[in-house]
Amino acid sequence: MSKTVTFEVLVQFGDCDPAQIVFVPNYLKWMDASSLNFFRQCGVPSWRDLMKTTGIIGSPVLEIQTQFKSPATYGDTLHIATSVREWRNKVFIHHHEVKRGDTLICEGLETRALCTVHPEDPNRLKAIPIPEDIRLMCS
Repeated sequence: MSKTVTFEVLVQFGDCDPAQIVFVPNYLKWMDASSLNFFRQCGVPSWRDLMKTTGIIGSPVLEIQTQFKSPATYGDTLHIATSVREWRNKVFIHHHEVKRGDTLICEGLETRALCTVHPEDPNRLKAIPIPEDIRLMCS
């Protein structure tokens, strides 16, 4: 079972479209920030530190699915609860629940991989098996 870590966002006026509701790409940005926050709160070293010790440069998104349930607007405080729904050999599924109080605003699933620079082409990334110590820190 994965830990659940919460990330808080205060919606600003500039986060909204002309109808004064949160512009959809901002949810993706906040889920990405919540993903990084998840690893940091679980005790995983920063990507910069991991790059030096293991070659891992980060956890890019391979696929995303999002369902929107209710709008949010500026002045709202949102809480993004992030956990790992599933660990696979080279990828994991991050689950995000975005809420304002008890109201579910949206849910997102991100398929991500831990990657290094490809040894034969520095312009490409290579997914690696997820290290057991990272799984344990996040469980």
